[in-house]
Amino acid sequence: MTDYRRLRVALLGAGAVGSQVAAILLKHGDELADRAGAALDLVGIAVRNPDAPRDVELPRELLTTDAEELIVGADIVIELMGGIEPARTDIVTALGSGADVVTANKALLATHGPEIFDAADQVGASVYYEAAAAGAIPIIRPLRDSLAGDRVNRIMGIVNGTTNYILDRMDREGSEFADVLADAQALGYAEADPTADVEGYDAAQKAAILASLAFHTAVPLDAVHREGITKVDAQLMDAARHAGYVIKLLAVCERLTGQGEVSPSGEAISVRVYPTLIPREHPLASVHGANNAVFVQAAAAGDLMFYGAGAGGVQTASAVLGDVVSAARRHIAGGVGVGESTRANLPVLPIGRVTTRYQITLEVSDEPGVLATVAGILSEGRVSIATVEQSVLDVAGDRADEAPGTARIVIGTHPSLEQDLSDTVARLAESGVVGRVVSVLRVEGD
Repeated sequence: MTDYRRLRVALLGAGAVGSQVAAILLKHGDELADRAGAALDLVGIAVRNPDAPRDVELPRELLTTDAEELIVGADIVIELMGGIEPARTDIVTALGSGADVVTANKALLATHGPEIFDAADQVGASVYYEAAAAGAIPIIRPLRDSLAGDRVNRIMGIVNGTTNYILDRMDREGSEFADVLADAQALGYAEADPTADVEGYDAAQKAAILASLAFHTAVPLDAVHREGITKVDAQLMDAARHAGYVIKLLAVCERLTGQGEVSPSGEAISVRVYPTLIPREHPLASVHGANNAVFVQAAAAGDLMFYGAGAGGVQTASAVLGDVVSAARRHIAGGVGVGESTRANLPVLPIGRVTTRYQITLEVSDEPGVLATVAGILSEGRVSIATVEQSVLDVAGDRADEAPGTARIVIGTHPSLEQDLSDTVARLAESGVVGRVVSVLRVEGD
């Protein structure tokens, strides 16, 4: 083997991803050295319990419970523990010692990203996090580097494999949410407590990371509007299919213009996660199973789509090791690490300032004059109707909470302001003619 400069690599965490990273470093070290221009010496793996069972058998002498000892003196620290602490403290310590950091920790970056990037800037180190937003899909580097000379206007991403698996099966099989969720848990796609996935928390963290990069603006996690998929049922799927749509949980990051009252440049951004109606001919509609995809619209480059596995130990390890090679190359080349750009500092607007199209599903009494009353309330609320479909439910009621003589109305709107739509739906619910607001779904990708 060529006599390379040797770099000390410390690994924090040996779970599904960490154990695969360690195994590949040990097995393919020579090949990685050829690509990096430096030998990558795995000097140790910090774990909570050295005796815990793992997917990959790792040398016992590399395992330790003392993360701090590993970090001191390391050139590259790979953090794959997850969670906020002790990951935050360990990363800041590593950066303070001059090491570059590679992490897949989306929760940490979404909540403490500015602090971590600032710590890196103070010492001229770099933080690499390709695996934090979409697993094996290369999206961080294209946004940070390849599109640095362009203006990203919009990102729509399927960034959570669990919810995509659930919604895809509901769409293709007509299954109910609870049944598919149980299958997803049995297959290991969903955790025993699936809240982070099905309520959109995981996707919101990734949306904050993607928006921060795309718009050169620090996006706090609490500025991301979040809704989950637990209210999506087979009837909503049927209505979407009939109208030519598929329902996906999307992370939408959008540049908004004409916002002079909140920004000197007249620009602001919106970052949101919610179940969305996507036209079946849109590329994101064909993302099946537990796969992820990120659709980017840029001023010069046009439409770009990145597709692939959004999770999995081996797949995510691929993105982590790509970052490790990049970090090694930087060490060999020398110089100060490139920091994150947040100088645009665009305001993040609340969901009420967003304009889009909607599909409103209502249950009403099947009697004359109801549709006219509904149309009048929408008109008064500045919500313009594009399409209306009505179906009469079974006289006995299709569900226990549906009264006999109930009709279901599905209303498609022209583009409307979210705040107007929200206020109008509230008035519909209180109008006396609407028995139940079944759902309000946004329409994206037209």
